[in-house]
Amino acid sequence: MNNETLKKNSVVPSVGDTAPDFTLPDQNGDPFTLSSFRGKYNVVLAFYPGDFTPVCSVQIPNYKKDMDKFARQDAVVMGISVDSIDCHKAWSKTFGGLNFPLLSDYYPHGEVARKYGLLTEYGYAKRGIFVIDKSGIIRYVDIHDIAKVPDNSEVLEVLAQLN
Repeated sequence: MNNETLKKNSVVPSVGDTAPDFTLPDQNGDPFTLSSFRGKYNVVLAFYPGDFTPVCSVQIPNYKKDMDKFARQDAVVMGISVDSIDCHKAWSKTFGGLNFPLLSDYYPHGEVARKYGLLTEYGYAKRGIFVIDKSGIIRYVDIHDIAKVPDNSEVLEVLAQLN
């Protein structure tokens, strides 16, 4: 995919839009379909550039640490990068396992990141956080500085307002 095609196909969905649906495998190869959470849970999609990178290695454990807070807001968290299932599995082991899925947007490469307007011309996803309500509507978008760890408190505040 050339840069012009990437730009045309990379529009970040806005607050109020229906979240683009997808099915991706997690670090264990189990499929997760976004629309299967409708009517049940709010969803936090946390796109990140890559496993085993310095900022991501702080961001992802922060979700694990705060999982009880997310659960109290009827929310599930899903990490998404363009890394492979095997890479996700190895990386999650470095944290003693994770209590949420790391979804592999490996093949077709970055297809979900592209749907969310986050696939870069270098082939990795930007750091982006989307809060999707129980009806499948995007309620929060944060395209975060790639070099900074997102703070979960803002996302948790948005989730509290949804409930």
